[in-house]
Amino acid sequence: MAKKKQQKAARSKAKGKTSPPNRNQRTYTIADHRLERPQFTLRQVRGKDGVRYEVEGDLSAPVPPIRDSKYLSKQQCIEIYRWMLLNRKMETALENLYKQGKVVGGVYFGLGQEACSCASAYALHKEDWLGPMIRNQGSLLVRGFSARDIMMQYMAKAGSPTKGRDASSHFGDIQTRNVVAPISTLGDLIPVLAGVALGARLQGRNIAVMTYIGDGGQSTGVTYEGVNFAAVQNLGLVLFVENNLWGYSTPADMQFRVKDLAERAIAYGIPGVIVDGTDACQIYDAAHEACERARRGEGPTLIEAKMMRMKGHAIHDAADYVPKPLFEYWRKRDCIARFENYLVNVKKWLTSQGNAALIADVERVLDEDREFAVNSPMPTPESAAEGVYCENGCHEIKPKYAAPKVRKGSGAFKQTEAEVHFK
Repeated sequence: MAKKKQQKAARSKAKGKTSPPNRNQRTYTIADHRLERPQFTLRQVRGKDGVRYEVEGDLSAPVPPIRDSKYLSKQQCIEIYRWMLLNRKMETALENLYKQGKVVGGVYFGLGQEACSCASAYALHKEDWLGPMIRNQGSLLVRGFSARDIMMQYMAKAGSPTKGRDASSHFGDIQTRNVVAPISTLGDLIPVLAGVALGARLQGRNIAVMTYIGDGGQSTGVTYEGVNFAAVQNLGLVLFVENNLWGYSTPADMQFRVKDLAERAIAYGIPGVIVDGTDACQIYDAAHEACERARRGEGPTLIEAKMMRMKGHAIHDAADYVPKPLFEYWRKRDCIARFENYLVNVKKWLTSQGNAALIADVERVLDEDREFAVNSPMPTPESAAEGVYCENGCHEIKPKYAAPKVRKGSGAFKQTEAEVHFK
Protein backbone atom coordinates (compact mmCIF):
# COMPACT_ATOMS: atom_id res chain seq x y z
CA MET A 1 0.00 0.00 0.00
CA ALA A 2 2.81 2.40 0.92
CA LYS A 3 4.57 1.61 -2.35
CA LYS A 4 1.42 2.44 -4.34
CA LYS A 5 1.09 5.82 -2.56
CA GLN A 6 4.69 6.64 -3.39
CA GLN A 7 4.15 5.73 -7.06
CA LYS A 8 1.00 7.88 -7.18
CA ALA A 9 2.81 10.85 -5.64
CA ALA A 10 5.63 10.43 -8.15
CA ARG A 11 3.17 10.41 -11.07
CA SER A 12 1.43 13.52 -9.74
CA LYS A 13 4.76 15.29 -9.38
CA ALA A 14 5.71 14.34 -12.93
CA LYS A 15 2.45 15.90 -14.19
CA GLY A 16 3.22 19.12 -12.36
CA LYS A 17 0.78 18.51 -9.52
CA THR A 18 1.70 19.10 -5.91
CA SER A 19 0.39 17.39 -2.82
CA PRO A 20 -1.95 19.39 -0.57
CA PRO A 21 -0.15 21.20 2.27
CA ASN A 22 0.29 19.37 5.54
CA ARG A 23 -2.22 20.98 7.89
CA ASN A 24 -0.11 20.00 10.89
CA GLN A 25 2.91 21.88 9.60
CA ARG A 26 2.93 25.56 10.51
CA THR A 27 4.88 28.06 8.46
CA TYR A 28 5.68 31.65 9.42
CA THR A 29 7.32 34.48 7.55
CA ILE A 30 9.63 37.01 9.16
CA ALA A 31 9.89 40.09 6.93
CA ASP A 32 13.56 40.90 6.25
CA HIS A 33 14.07 44.31 4.63
CA ARG A 34 17.87 44.27 4.56
CA LEU A 35 19.77 44.65 1.32
CA GLU A 36 22.70 42.81 2.90
CA ARG A 37 22.72 39.72 5.12
CA PRO A 38 26.17 39.30 6.66
CA GLN A 39 27.42 35.74 7.03
CA PHE A 40 30.02 35.53 9.77
CA THR A 41 30.33 33.96 13.20
CA LEU A 42 32.31 34.65 16.34
CA ARG A 43 34.01 31.87 18.26
CA GLN A 44 35.94 31.75 21.50
CA VAL A 45 39.60 30.78 21.33
CA ARG A 46 41.77 29.87 24.31
CA GLY A 47 45.46 30.58 23.97
CA LYS A 48 48.49 31.15 26.13
CA ASP A 49 47.51 34.78 26.54
CA GLY A 50 43.99 33.92 27.71
CA VAL A 51 40.60 33.86 26.01
CA ARG A 52 39.91 35.87 22.89
CA TYR A 53 37.30 35.96 20.13
CA GLU A 54 37.89 35.35 16.44
CA VAL A 55 35.54 36.18 13.57
CA GLU A 56 34.99 33.76 10.71
CA GLY A 57 33.27 34.59 7.43
CA ASP A 58 33.39 37.03 4.53
CA LEU A 59 34.12 40.56 5.73
CA SER A 60 35.00 41.94 2.29
CA ALA A 61 31.47 42.49 0.95
CA PRO A 62 30.76 45.98 -0.46
CA VAL A 63 28.62 48.39 1.54
CA PRO A 64 24.97 48.12 0.42
CA PRO A 65 22.97 51.17 -0.68
CA ILE A 66 20.32 52.86 1.45
CA ARG A 67 16.86 51.52 0.68
CA ASP A 68 14.47 54.28 -0.48
CA SER A 69 11.74 54.99 2.05
CA LYS A 70 8.12 54.39 1.12
CA TYR A 71 6.97 57.18 3.42
CA LEU A 72 9.68 59.78 4.08
CA SER A 73 9.85 63.03 2.14
CA LYS A 74 13.05 64.84 1.24
CA GLN A 75 12.65 67.25 4.16
CA GLN A 76 11.92 64.47 6.64
CA CYS A 77 15.05 62.56 5.59
CA ILE A 78 17.15 65.67 6.15
CA GLU A 79 15.54 66.21 9.58
CA ILE A 80 16.37 62.65 10.67
CA TYR A 81 19.94 63.12 9.39
CA ARG A 82 20.23 66.28 11.50
CA TRP A 83 19.05 64.46 14.63
CA MET A 84 21.59 61.71 13.99
CA LEU A 85 24.40 64.26 13.67
CA LEU A 86 23.36 66.02 16.87
CA ASN A 87 23.15 62.66 18.65
CA ARG A 88 26.71 61.71 17.73
CA LYS A 89 28.30 65.10 18.30
CA MET A 90 26.59 65.37 21.69
CA GLU A 91 27.98 62.00 22.77
CA THR A 92 31.46 63.07 21.60
CA ALA A 93 31.08 66.19 23.76
CA LEU A 94 30.01 64.02 26.71
CA GLU A 95 33.10 61.85 26.28
CA ASN A 96 35.30 64.96 26.45
CA LEU A 97 33.42 66.28 29.49
CA TYR A 98 33.94 62.92 31.20
CA LYS A 99 37.69 63.07 30.53
CA GLN A 100 37.71 66.58 32.01
CA GLY A 101 36.16 65.22 35.20
CA LYS A 102 32.89 67.10 34.75
CA VAL A 103 30.58 64.09 34.44
CA VAL A 104 29.16 62.37 37.52
CA GLY A 105 29.21 58.59 37.01
CA GLY A 106 29.71 56.85 33.67
CA VAL A 107 28.77 57.57 30.06
CA TYR A 108 26.96 55.10 27.82
CA PHE A 109 27.39 55.48 24.09
CA GLY A 110 25.14 54.69 21.16
CA LEU A 111 27.92 55.08 18.59
CA GLY A 112 26.78 53.32 15.43
CA GLN A 113 23.17 53.15 16.66
CA GLU A 114 22.08 56.73 15.94
CA ALA A 115 19.91 55.74 12.97
CA CYS A 116 17.94 53.29 15.10
CA SER A 117 17.33 55.77 17.93
CA CYS A 118 16.46 58.79 15.79
CA ALA A 119 14.54 57.25 12.89
CA SER A 120 12.42 55.05 15.16
CA ALA A 121 11.38 57.89 17.49
CA TYR A 122 10.65 60.07 14.45
CA ALA A 123 7.78 57.71 13.58
CA LEU A 124 5.91 58.50 16.82
CA HIS A 125 3.04 60.97 17.00
CA LYS A 126 2.67 63.48 19.82
CA GLU A 127 0.12 61.36 21.68
CA ASP A 128 2.29 58.22 21.45
CA TRP A 129 4.73 57.19 24.18
CA LEU A 130 8.45 56.41 24.27
CA GLY A 131 10.52 54.38 26.73
CA PRO A 132 14.21 54.79 25.76
CA MET A 133 17.17 52.86 27.11
CA ILE A 134 20.50 54.46 28.01
CA ARG A 135 21.88 54.26 24.45
CA ASN A 136 18.77 55.81 22.88
CA GLN A 137 19.70 59.41 23.61
CA GLY A 138 18.95 60.30 20.01
CA SER A 139 15.32 59.36 20.60
CA LEU A 140 15.23 61.79 23.53
CA LEU A 141 16.45 64.58 21.23
CA VAL A 142 13.77 63.74 18.66
CA ARG A 143 11.15 63.69 21.41
CA GLY A 144 11.92 67.28 22.41
CA PHE A 145 14.73 67.24 24.97
CA SER A 146 17.72 69.45 24.17
CA ALA A 147 21.39 68.50 24.19
CA ARG A 148 21.84 70.79 27.22
CA ASP A 149 19.19 68.81 29.12
CA ILE A 150 21.12 65.59 28.55
CA MET A 151 24.55 67.09 29.28
CA MET A 152 23.32 68.76 32.48
CA GLN A 153 21.82 65.44 33.52
CA TYR A 154 25.20 63.72 33.11
CA MET A 155 26.87 66.49 35.10
CA ALA A 156 24.15 66.39 37.82
CA LYS A 157 23.44 70.11 37.45
CA ALA A 158 20.58 71.86 39.22
CA GLY A 159 18.92 72.63 35.89
CA SER A 160 18.92 69.02 34.71
CA PRO A 161 15.63 67.16 34.24
CA THR A 162 16.08 65.44 37.62
CA LYS A 163 17.58 68.57 39.24
CA GLY A 164 20.84 66.76 39.95
CA ARG A 165 19.26 63.74 41.64
CA ASP A 166 20.25 61.16 39.06
CA ALA A 167 22.78 60.77 36.28
CA SER A 168 23.11 59.43 32.70
CA SER A 169 19.83 59.41 30.76
CA HIS A 170 17.69 58.30 33.68
CA PHE A 171 14.96 60.86 33.23
CA GLY A 172 11.66 61.23 31.43
CA ASP A 173 8.64 63.48 31.11
CA ILE A 174 5.19 62.00 31.56
CA GLN A 175 3.43 65.36 31.46
CA THR A 176 4.18 66.85 28.03
CA ARG A 177 6.63 64.68 26.05
CA ASN A 178 5.18 61.26 26.98
CA VAL A 179 8.60 59.80 27.82
CA VAL A 180 9.04 57.09 30.45
CA ALA A 181 12.46 57.20 32.13
CA PRO A 182 14.87 54.31 31.46
CA ILE A 183 14.83 51.48 33.99
CA SER A 184 18.17 49.93 34.93
CA THR A 185 16.82 46.41 35.26
CA LEU A 186 16.69 45.50 31.58
CA GLY A 187 13.38 44.43 30.12
CA ASP A 188 11.22 46.19 32.72
CA LEU A 189 10.34 48.99 30.32
CA ILE A 190 8.40 46.52 28.18
CA PRO A 191 5.56 45.73 30.64
CA VAL A 192 5.54 49.37 31.76
CA LEU A 193 4.94 50.58 28.20
CA ALA A 194 2.38 47.82 27.68
CA GLY A 195 0.62 49.19 30.76
CA VAL A 196 0.67 52.68 29.25
CA ALA A 197 -1.02 51.33 26.12
CA LEU A 198 -3.59 49.51 28.25
CA GLY A 199 -4.28 52.69 30.22
CA ALA A 200 -4.84 54.62 27.00
CA ARG A 201 -7.23 51.92 25.75
CA LEU A 202 -9.26 52.16 28.95
CA GLN A 203 -9.56 55.86 28.11
CA GLY A 204 -10.86 55.01 24.65
CA ARG A 205 -7.65 55.43 22.62
CA ASN A 206 -5.33 53.08 20.76
CA ILE A 207 -1.83 54.55 20.74
CA ALA A 208 1.66 53.39 19.82
CA VAL A 209 4.13 52.84 22.67
CA MET A 210 7.75 52.30 21.67
CA THR A 211 10.63 50.89 23.66
CA TYR A 212 13.91 49.07 23.11
CA ILE A 213 15.85 46.07 24.38
CA GLY A 214 19.31 44.81 23.50
CA ASP A 215 20.36 41.36 22.33
CA GLY A 216 21.48 40.59 25.87
CA GLY A 217 18.53 42.11 27.71
CA GLN A 218 15.97 40.35 25.52
CA SER A 219 16.84 37.08 27.30
CA THR A 220 15.38 38.32 30.60
CA GLY A 221 12.17 36.81 31.88
CA VAL A 222 10.39 40.15 32.18
CA THR A 223 10.94 40.71 28.44
CA TYR A 224 8.99 37.54 27.64
CA GLU A 225 6.29 38.38 30.16
CA GLY A 226 5.88 41.93 28.89
CA VAL A 227 5.73 41.02 25.21
CA ASN A 228 3.36 38.14 25.89
CA PHE A 229 1.03 40.40 27.89
CA ALA A 230 1.03 42.97 25.09
CA ALA A 231 0.31 40.23 22.54
CA VAL A 232 -2.54 38.66 24.52
CA GLN A 233 -4.12 42.05 25.23
CA ASN A 234 -3.49 43.26 21.65
CA LEU A 235 -1.70 46.38 22.88
CA GLY A 236 0.17 48.78 20.60
CA LEU A 237 3.70 47.92 21.71
CA VAL A 238 6.45 48.61 19.17
CA LEU A 239 9.53 46.79 20.47
CA PHE A 240 12.92 47.39 18.88
CA VAL A 241 15.40 44.62 19.62
CA GLU A 242 18.74 46.33 19.05
CA ASN A 243 20.96 43.42 18.08
CA ASN A 244 24.30 45.19 18.37
CA LEU A 245 26.21 41.87 18.52
CA TRP A 246 27.54 42.22 22.07
CA GLY A 247 25.87 41.76 25.45
CA TYR A 248 28.60 43.61 27.33
CA SER A 249 31.58 41.37 26.39
CA THR A 250 29.59 38.30 25.33
CA PRO A 251 29.04 37.94 21.56
CA ALA A 252 25.55 37.27 20.25
CA ASP A 253 26.64 33.88 18.90
CA MET A 254 27.12 32.74 22.51
CA GLN A 255 23.83 34.15 23.82
CA PHE A 256 21.13 32.38 21.79
CA ARG A 257 20.69 29.67 19.17
CA VAL A 258 18.11 31.28 16.89
CA LYS A 259 19.51 32.85 13.76
CA ASP A 260 17.44 36.02 14.07
CA LEU A 261 15.93 37.41 17.27
CA ALA A 262 12.88 38.48 15.24
CA GLU A 263 11.99 34.77 15.09
CA ARG A 264 10.91 35.02 18.70
CA ALA A 265 7.89 37.02 17.57
CA ILE A 266 6.48 33.73 16.24
CA ALA A 267 6.06 32.38 19.77
CA TYR A 268 3.93 35.39 20.74
CA GLY A 269 1.80 35.28 17.60
CA ILE A 270 2.82 38.80 16.54
CA PRO A 271 4.61 40.16 13.44
CA GLY A 272 8.41 40.02 13.41
CA VAL A 273 10.50 42.29 11.19
CA ILE A 274 14.25 42.50 10.49
CA VAL A 275 15.91 45.73 9.37
CA ASP A 276 19.42 46.98 8.76
CA GLY A 277 20.14 49.00 11.90
CA THR A 278 22.46 51.31 9.98
CA ASP A 279 19.82 52.26 7.37
CA ALA A 280 17.62 55.11 8.65
CA CYS A 281 15.03 54.63 5.90
CA GLN A 282 14.50 50.94 6.67
CA ILE A 283 14.19 51.69 10.38
CA TYR A 284 11.68 54.49 9.87
CA ASP A 285 9.50 52.49 7.48
CA ALA A 286 9.33 49.51 9.86
CA ALA A 287 8.59 51.80 12.81
CA HIS A 288 5.97 53.74 10.86
CA GLU A 289 4.11 50.59 9.81
CA ALA A 290 4.28 49.15 13.33
CA CYS A 291 2.98 52.41 14.83
CA GLU A 292 0.13 52.51 12.33
CA ARG A 293 -0.81 48.93 13.26
CA ALA A 294 -0.76 49.94 16.92
CA ARG A 295 -3.01 52.96 16.36
CA ARG A 296 -5.49 50.78 14.46
CA GLY A 297 -5.69 48.48 17.48
CA GLU A 298 -3.98 45.57 15.72
CA GLY A 299 -1.46 44.84 18.46
CA PRO A 300 2.32 44.72 18.94
CA THR A 301 5.24 44.35 16.53
CA LEU A 302 8.77 43.12 17.22
CA ILE A 303 11.46 44.75 15.07
CA GLU A 304 15.03 43.46 15.13
CA ALA A 305 17.58 46.07 14.06
CA LYS A 306 20.95 44.51 13.23
CA MET A 307 24.07 46.64 13.68
CA MET A 308 27.09 46.85 15.96
CA ARG A 309 27.86 48.88 19.04
CA MET A 310 31.04 50.67 18.02
CA LYS A 311 32.27 51.32 21.56
CA GLY A 312 32.42 49.29 24.73
CA HIS A 313 29.55 48.79 27.14
CA ALA A 314 30.35 52.14 28.76
CA ILE A 315 33.19 54.64 28.79
CA HIS A 316 35.20 52.44 31.18
CA ASP A 317 35.15 49.54 28.68
CA ALA A 318 37.78 49.68 25.93
CA ALA A 319 36.14 46.75 24.07
CA ASP A 320 39.49 44.99 23.57
CA TYR A 321 37.58 41.71 23.30
CA VAL A 322 36.12 42.72 19.90
CA PRO A 323 38.15 41.40 16.92
CA LYS A 324 39.61 44.35 14.99
CA PRO A 325 38.34 43.07 11.58
CA LEU A 326 34.79 43.23 12.93
CA PHE A 327 35.21 46.88 13.88
CA GLU A 328 36.55 47.63 10.41
CA TYR A 329 33.62 45.87 8.73
CA TRP A 330 31.01 47.90 10.61
CA ARG A 331 32.97 51.15 10.43
CA LYS A 332 32.48 51.03 6.65
CA ARG A 333 28.74 50.79 7.34
CA ASP A 334 28.59 53.83 9.60
CA CYS A 335 24.95 54.94 9.64
CA ILE A 336 25.72 58.67 9.41
CA ALA A 337 28.28 58.37 6.62
CA ARG A 338 25.91 56.16 4.62
CA PHE A 339 22.97 58.53 5.08
CA GLU A 340 25.11 61.54 4.21
CA ASN A 341 26.20 59.85 0.98
CA TYR A 342 22.57 58.97 0.22
CA LEU A 343 21.37 62.56 0.66
CA VAL A 344 24.31 64.29 -1.06
CA ASN A 345 25.45 61.91 -3.80
CA VAL A 346 22.57 59.54 -4.49
CA LYS A 347 19.38 61.59 -4.08
CA LYS A 348 21.14 64.97 -4.41
CA TRP A 349 18.75 66.43 -1.85
CA LEU A 350 21.69 68.21 -0.19
CA THR A 351 24.52 69.98 -1.94
CA SER A 352 28.02 69.77 -0.48
CA GLN A 353 27.64 73.38 0.64
CA GLY A 354 24.20 72.71 2.10
CA ASN A 355 25.51 69.71 4.01
CA ALA A 356 28.45 71.72 5.37
CA ALA A 357 26.05 74.46 6.49
CA LEU A 358 23.80 71.89 8.21
CA ILE A 359 26.77 70.37 10.05
CA ALA A 360 27.99 73.82 11.09
CA ASP A 361 24.54 74.69 12.45
CA VAL A 362 24.44 71.47 14.49
CA GLU A 363 27.88 72.25 15.91
CA ARG A 364 26.81 75.82 16.74
CA VAL A 365 23.75 74.61 18.65
CA LEU A 366 25.81 71.99 20.46
CA ASP A 367 28.52 74.48 21.43
CA GLU A 368 25.89 76.79 22.90
CA ASP A 369 24.24 73.98 24.83
CA ARG A 370 27.56 72.65 26.12
CA GLU A 371 28.60 76.10 27.38
CA PHE A 372 25.24 76.55 29.04
CA ALA A 373 25.47 73.13 30.71
CA VAL A 374 29.08 73.57 31.88
CA ASN A 375 28.37 76.99 33.38
CA SER A 376 25.14 75.93 35.09
CA PRO A 377 25.23 75.69 38.90
CA MET A 378 25.21 72.49 40.92
CA PRO A 379 22.27 71.86 43.27
CA THR A 380 22.44 73.60 46.63
CA PRO A 381 22.85 71.41 49.72
CA GLU A 382 19.55 72.74 51.05
CA SER A 383 17.67 71.34 48.07
CA ALA A 384 18.68 67.73 48.80
CA ALA A 385 15.52 67.06 50.80
CA GLU A 386 13.20 68.47 48.14
CA GLY A 387 11.16 65.99 46.16
CA VAL A 388 12.00 63.08 48.43
CA TYR A 389 8.39 62.74 49.59
CA CYS A 390 5.20 63.46 47.70
CA GLU A 391 4.03 66.95 48.56
CA ASN A 392 1.06 69.06 47.45
CA GLY A 393 -0.34 66.35 45.19
CA CYS A 394 2.82 66.15 43.07
CA HIS A 395 1.91 62.65 41.95
CA GLU A 396 -1.73 63.22 41.18
CA ILE A 397 -2.54 61.09 38.15
CA LYS A 398 -5.11 62.49 35.73
CA PRO A 399 -6.53 60.81 32.62
CA LYS A 400 -4.49 61.91 29.63
CA TYR A 401 -6.95 61.14 26.85
CA ALA A 402 -10.41 60.82 28.39
CA ALA A 403 -12.17 59.65 31.53
CA PRO A 404 -11.80 55.86 31.88
CA LYS A 405 -14.89 53.94 30.90
CA VAL A 406 -16.52 52.12 33.83
CA ARG A 407 -19.63 50.03 34.09
CA LYS A 408 -22.43 51.44 36.20
CA GLY A 409 -23.81 49.17 38.88
CA SER A 410 -25.93 49.21 41.99
CA GLY A 411 -22.88 49.24 44.24
CA ALA A 412 -24.31 46.44 46.37
CA PHE A 413 -22.81 42.96 46.69
CA LYS A 414 -24.92 40.09 45.45
CA GLN A 415 -25.96 37.75 48.26
CA THR A 416 -24.45 34.34 47.69
CA GLU A 417 -25.61 30.94 48.88
CA ALA A 418 -22.55 30.78 51.10
CA GLU A 419 -23.64 33.93 52.87
CA VAL A 420 -27.08 32.48 53.50
CA HIS A 421 -25.69 29.27 55.04
CA PHE A 422 -23.26 31.27 57.11
CA LYS A 423 -26.07 33.31 58.58
